[in-house]
Amino acid sequence: MRRAAAVLAALGILLSAACGSRLPESDFTDRPTGPAPQPTGEAKGEPVKVGIITSATSPVGGETFVGPRDGARAYFAALNKRGGVHGRPVEAVICDDGGSGGGNSDCARKLIQQEKVFALVATTVLDYAGAPLVSKAGIPDIGGQPIGAAYETYPHLYGIYGSQAPRKGKPGWGGRLYGGTEVYRYFKREHGARTAAVVAYNQAASAAYARNVADGLRKEGYKVVTEQVDFALPNFKAVAADLRDKKADLVFDAMDTHGNARLCKAMDGAKVDLIAKVTNVQNWASTIPEDYKDAAGCRNTLWATGASRSYADDDHPAVRAFRAGMDAYAKEVKDAEITSRSQWQLEGWAAAMWFADAAKSCGQELRHECVESFLERDKPYTADGLLLPVNFNARATPPKTERACVSVARWQDDADGGRGGWVSQGDMNENCFEDVPQLSYRP
Repeated sequence: MRRAAAVLAALGILLSAACGSRLPESDFTDRPTGPAPQPTGEAKGEPVKVGIITSATSPVGGETFVGPRDGARAYFAALNKRGGVHGRPVEAVICDDGGSGGGNSDCARKLIQQEKVFALVATTVLDYAGAPLVSKAGIPDIGGQPIGAAYETYPHLYGIYGSQAPRKGKPGWGGRLYGGTEVYRYFKREHGARTAAVVAYNQAASAAYARNVADGLRKEGYKVVTEQVDFALPNFKAVAADLRDKKADLVFDAMDTHGNARLCKAMDGAKVDLIAKVTNVQNWASTIPEDYKDAAGCRNTLWATGASRSYADDDHPAVRAFRAGMDAYAKEVKDAEITSRSQWQLEGWAAAMWFADAAKSCGQELRHECVESFLERDKPYTADGLLLPVNFNARATPPKTERACVSVARWQDDADGGRGGWVSQGDMNENCFEDVPQLSYRP
């Protein structure tokens, strides 16, 4: 359920921006060698311009969306130092859409018409209203976060998790998208979980996502406990007591980070004994000790799932390269705000690598058709092992079942020499399941 997890990442954003108002449910996926030799020194040729649209100053706070942007910029900085794309440096042009649809459309027009960017990379926005403009212009958008349905709707848009949808102007298949139940199967198979709770706010957006989670859990044979709290005046103590009494093994949620932290604090107070408090890729970050400072017990039951290798997995060479590149970039730009690390940064790094690999495959003649041919090839892309295999092999009909894998990590305060960190649980390419049901939902 890769795309659905990204929607959940947006869910907390939308809820914290809502200020108690009701939201519509519609608001809630071998490095190539180019024919020309690669330079080893710093790139000094004609720049290749790419655009990065981010909702950096949205009403919900700038830190929410900037991870993929920072990861992509760090990758391009490292790439340019070792020769760029056949000697041409990649110039990243940043546009902040302010978190609005109008601002997003303005960014798309500015980058395409004024800046003449060749492609977009690592788009991460609250409202991708400019997606039809990008698609109509034939500008490839590579490795964006699928918040909303744009990456399942339009040609020339290539989300970070891939897509099997036809992408001919309508979302998914007949307006419905599909996601798998592999996360729920993982906890059942690996940890014997049988009872799962889903906690949501009493708002349409939150409730809609919670229903999707509950449906997936039931499909995998779980006993499901549903809990709803008032968005304005949540009684987390009552929820925590009920979770304890009903002996929940797992807790999933459709809430923002602040709500999660308060729920965790209440669960510690009620002495809720869990296998896992399952969170999403947006919260897969090094800021956990600060975010959950008042809930040490619950903090150590946090598990994150996704479709990319953990940014903390230093045993993997591509992760080491990412971390070194991020550290170097933070020093270069002297930005203390990007000293923390996150999974969204890693996925932004992977998106930039994806563009670079596609561009390199074209040799000296960089063309949109060549880049998109690389993106749409049969061979799945993994960004040197940072991503689960991704492709864009369109299907005329939606899948009923799929083979699906999942990346899993657990927060442990005693990891990383006592500094705390995410510890990978098996290899994501081996945490795999056959015949995973694909359940439909409306974006």
